[in-house]
Amino acid sequence: MEEGRPTARSRVTLSRIMSAVDVNLYGTVHGGVLMKFVDDVAGASAARHSGGTAVTAAIDEIVFLEPVRVGDLVHAYAQVNWAGSSSMEVGVRLTAERWDAEEPTPIPVATAYLVFVGIDVAGRPRKVPPVLPGDREDQRRFQEAMIRRDHRLARRTAIQKARAESDNDE
Repeated sequence: MEEGRPTARSRVTLSRIMSAVDVNLYGTVHGGVLMKFVDDVAGASAARHSGGTAVTAAIDEIVFLEPVRVGDLVHAYAQVNWAGSSSMEVGVRLTAERWDAEEPTPIPVATAYLVFVGIDVAGRPRKVPPVLPGDREDQRRFQEAMIRRDHRLARRTAIQKARAESDNDE
């Protein structure tokens, strides 16, 4: 296993024009279409960082900031913010260029954090290299990813404790 991989190595950008098949009943792009796009770019980033297959374990958070419309050119940016022994947190940012804008300045439309697990050919978790944050922004993302991880683990522990207490009450 390598000592670690720089954050920059995991960066991936995907872009696509939204079409009429992507819309919901309100005439804007369906949130599920954007979620799949988020998962696609995050998966590519996790695979790039881990050097092999990585699967989605959790979507920690997704926030939709602005509606996306048919014809918008949407860019998805992803990078691995943190890695443990087999899991990785991937941060994703979506921006859109409005097709009908005279000077299409990208606007933020969504952010997300996902957890991926590197797996081997048998589908079992495998070791992934640690993240080596580069600049201050990467270091900030790394620290915030550790906070989100601690919250996920604390939530899981609290739920397991509550279930065990509930089972004992019956």
